[in-house]
Amino acid sequence: MTENRPDSSAQDPWADIRPFNDDEVAGVLANLTQEPELLDALTRYRLPRLSRLMPGLSRRLASLALRRQVRGVQSIKQFQQRIAGYMERMIRTTTDEFTTAGLDRLDPATAYLFIGNHRDISLDPAFVNYALYLAGRNTVRIAIGDNLLKKPYVTDLMRLNKSFIVPRSARGKRAMLAAYQKLSGYMRHSITGDNHSIWMAQREGRAKDGIDGTDPAIIKMMTMSRRAEDRQASLGEAIRELRLVPVAISYEYDPCDVQKARELHAMHTLGKYEKGQYEDISSIVAGITGHKGRVKLTFGTPLGADFTAPDEVAAEIDRQVLEGYQLFPSHYLALETLGHAAELVDLGEITGADRERFETRLAQVPAELREWWLAQYANPVLNKAGRAPFTPGAAQNEPRSEAR
Repeated sequence: MTENRPDSSAQDPWADIRPFNDDEVAGVLANLTQEPELLDALTRYRLPRLSRLMPGLSRRLASLALRRQVRGVQSIKQFQQRIAGYMERMIRTTTDEFTTAGLDRLDPATAYLFIGNHRDISLDPAFVNYALYLAGRNTVRIAIGDNLLKKPYVTDLMRLNKSFIVPRSARGKRAMLAAYQKLSGYMRHSITGDNHSIWMAQREGRAKDGIDGTDPAIIKMMTMSRRAEDRQASLGEAIRELRLVPVAISYEYDPCDVQKARELHAMHTLGKYEKGQYEDISSIVAGITGHKGRVKLTFGTPLGADFTAPDEVAAEIDRQVLEGYQLFPSHYLALETLGHAAELVDLGEITGADRERFETRLAQVPAELREWWLAQYANPVLNKAGRAPFTPGAAQNEPRSEAR
């Protein structure tokens, strides 16, 4: 039922990938309040028994509730202001503390391309947005892979929340190149034309093993537009124009840690992992509703023009992410439990309550997944120390000479 979608045109070359504009909001919301799949999803979550016994009635109730929630919303800003209330409630009920650092060093009137480590599908950019919102700054446009947008109503909701679409399903080298050229052009236009900040992950997919690393291919994509327009432009000039700022997000506990451990275990033992049809949506819900303990968000400093290769840019992003990453008791306790790199285990500020919380969570993890679960938390300690990561079932490497 989702209609009123913008069509691609010469006047709006990014119409099919960009977030919605304010003049499209009311029509999209009106369609969403009548979208059967969205209403069924809401009733299964909020009214599970009624949705089974009287699906028609539960759908009508959900439609009424949704129309009431979005009444008067005529712009993206108004839509996000409604979301802010839910974000505040989520932080209050699922986190013990949310802190930020580094944002005060960034010009509030300047757009930046925030590139961050990726642990949670929806919460990583949501916490960035919340930090900006609390500071009275404009929120970011969010890069989201089209693999997460299986349903039209999900696409609409994401684009209402200022998401733009990263192509991952295009087939063929030529199609992918064209899609990435368009994406690069949109991102550059957002930063240099609209003066509107962007958030995107440092690589495709979440870091499931606790190891954060930037994919140089992301850097190549970002700079395609500038270098296509000006073949004399250096990589460094293209990077400086985009005003890249690394962002590190640190969770004391990951609500999806068991699911990630299960995936890693399957890949190790079976050589493959079959993702369920709605697994990404389930991960989003689990991330939002699950307990996260303490969360720290650290903004780095803009990258300059002194880069000659994508690998150099990736290395600097990694350096700043590692520097800004906050280690919590869960990380040290995981390393201690593994009995690995004991000299890196710092128990100085760990309380009895910290240990009890950790042991309670660990006890709920199936035995065959425990080393994979522990590795997620232990690896950030090893990574910051420049050591090789811990991989269950593999011989551990000697300490590395540099962190990557």
